[in-house]
Amino acid sequence: MQIAIWLIAAVASYLIAGVNPSILLSKLVYKQDIRTVGSKNPGFTNFKRLYGWKFGWLVLLIDVTKAVLPCLIFGLTFQALGVVDPAKFEGTMFTGNNFHLGAAFAGFFAMLGHAYPVWYRFRGGKAFLVGATSVWFIDWRVGLICAGIFLLLLFTVQIMSISSMSAGVTCPIAVALLPRACAHPVALVCCILAAILIVWRHKPNIIRLVQGKESKFKLFGKTKEQKNTDPKV
Repeated sequence: MQIAIWLIAAVASYLIAGVNPSILLSKLVYKQDIRTVGSKNPGFTNFKRLYGWKFGWLVLLIDVTKAVLPCLIFGLTFQALGVVDPAKFEGTMFTGNNFHLGAAFAGFFAMLGHAYPVWYRFRGGKAFLVGATSVWFIDWRVGLICAGIFLLLLFTVQIMSISSMSAGVTCPIAVALLPRACAHPVALVCCILAAILIVWRHKPNIIRLVQGKESKFKLFGKTKEQKNTDPKV
């Protein structure tokens, strides 16, 4: 029974988060495959750079929702079924909080689903937005710290990749250091693997950063990529 719960949480989270709104909307609305234009990354950042906010807000909403659903569903499931006994972790850095454990576990597999979706031949996005949403279900303090670092860098450096990777790496550190922030060893491992995944998925960005070719991200106004693409709807 225990193994089945973990397996269902992993598979369901992966499949739910594998649905990619950037790919769907770029094809349906703009008659383009986002994986062939701009940075070729099927994620919110590339979508917004290319097409602006007209449908960018919808991509953002769906990406957030597909992280919220698995974290909430399996956080509550782990809690209701009492997957782990909190009493076993008394006197340790772990709390044994089943909701937070379920959320961390589901959140990581949701990130994998977004990054390597079976629906699109395993060609997905960077998984940062899914991870950034999931972390709030693990511990709100960690979410606040990661969001603060992300926004600070985004509004100063204005480079999404640097902001995303910095916030991603901060997550497991904050989970490990903040009192009663870590529910279970598995939750900590999921946070560490999530940070590694985010950095790994940003390999092309790291190369462009070294070459001095990484584009800046603007919340408002047209970017160079958007002007060049200028899709007709």
